[in-house]
Amino acid sequence: MRAVTFDVSVPGYLLGKGLGGVTDAVVFGGLSGLRITDVPEPLLPGADWVRLEVLKAGICGSDIGNLTYQSSPAMEPFGSFPAVLGHEVLARVLDVGPAVKRVERGQRVALDPVISCAVRGYPGTDWCPSCVAGRPGTCERAGEGGRTVVGGRPLRRGLTVGYQADLPGGWGERMIAHESQLFPVDDAVSDKAAVLMEPLAVGLHAVLGSRPLDTGPVLVIGSGPIALGTIWALRAVGYSGELVAQIKFGKEAEIAHALGADSTIAPGGEARQALIDTGAQAYMPIVGDEVYAGGGFPLIFDCVGSGETLKQSLRFAAARGRILLLGCAAEIRKLDLTFLWARELDVKGYVCYGIEEWQSGRPHTFEVVHDLLVQTGAPVESLVTDIYPLEQYQTALSAVVNRRRTGSIKVLLDPTLR
Repeated sequence: MRAVTFDVSVPGYLLGKGLGGVTDAVVFGGLSGLRITDVPEPLLPGADWVRLEVLKAGICGSDIGNLTYQSSPAMEPFGSFPAVLGHEVLARVLDVGPAVKRVERGQRVALDPVISCAVRGYPGTDWCPSCVAGRPGTCERAGEGGRTVVGGRPLRRGLTVGYQADLPGGWGERMIAHESQLFPVDDAVSDKAAVLMEPLAVGLHAVLGSRPLDTGPVLVIGSGPIALGTIWALRAVGYSGELVAQIKFGKEAEIAHALGADSTIAPGGEARQALIDTGAQAYMPIVGDEVYAGGGFPLIFDCVGSGETLKQSLRFAAARGRILLLGCAAEIRKLDLTFLWARELDVKGYVCYGIEEWQSGRPHTFEVVHDLLVQTGAPVESLVTDIYPLEQYQTALSAVVNRRRTGSIKVLLDPTLR
């Protein structure tokens, strides 16, 4: 089958760090570790596994970070390569093992790409504490091999499908998954909305974990699908307080309003004024940037995770405020943490999804996302701006890398297109 694979190498790392921001050839061209090629068809490794036809797969900001080696090398031990990329996946069930009960042939399904202890082949009595708690996004066996045998060898290390050598991701024609990773999609949910269940689940997981109070105001920083999905999630779970979205681009601002933002502001002067409007007073130290006291945002979702946004979050947070980090923050130099202790701030990171406390039950985040999509009918499809055939993966990646010029938000690959 045809698939887009990525391999990690020391020369690739050196090129990515040196030229990744200069030439696209390092990201997806001849200088990269990215190739479209024929790979073996994945076979079902057990009775509780499912074979899938990929319908659509998203390109994520974390994919770009890994292709350019701009992400921190700290997570390298928790992946294995070469790998078929793609962890945001909508697929159709082709075949099921004899023990599968969750899905049926012909169903559309969304994929939870996390590789849990169950996927690794461990019985429930031998799961790690994170998997027992329903939070496999922090599975404590991610750096180990598993008991599941794929292609004649034990499963290699990995945290998620798409960055794991034995389980092909969605940038290919077909893939396999453990039944615990699959969630049926109702006919009322379109393909464009269904393929967004993974990024929407990231925002919803943080929202459900933070339980924002309606006293507000809440600030969401970011222009990408995670930030826009967080706005949707806040309104979908019933947050009715003031919601401010810091957005860089015009189209994203329109979508933010449609998904429930009360106001949108640009970084810089508009953001400063929004902070002043909360009752903050500005002060200028002898050296350095302006600082503030009073007012502020009790809850901030940083969906970027850059040095600039973290610096802003620490300065914009109210005393005893909460900063929720959804962006893939990595190595950040000269980050001033003064206000972390001076304001008694809580800073918490969120990753992936899992079992949630929701409406007196314990559903998976994907199940909550699915039900809320059906209930709200929110225009999340507007996040999808581009769809390309698999063979045009380089054009698709260029649209993401150059989003300021192309206006793309969520770019998809569709292996069924020719």
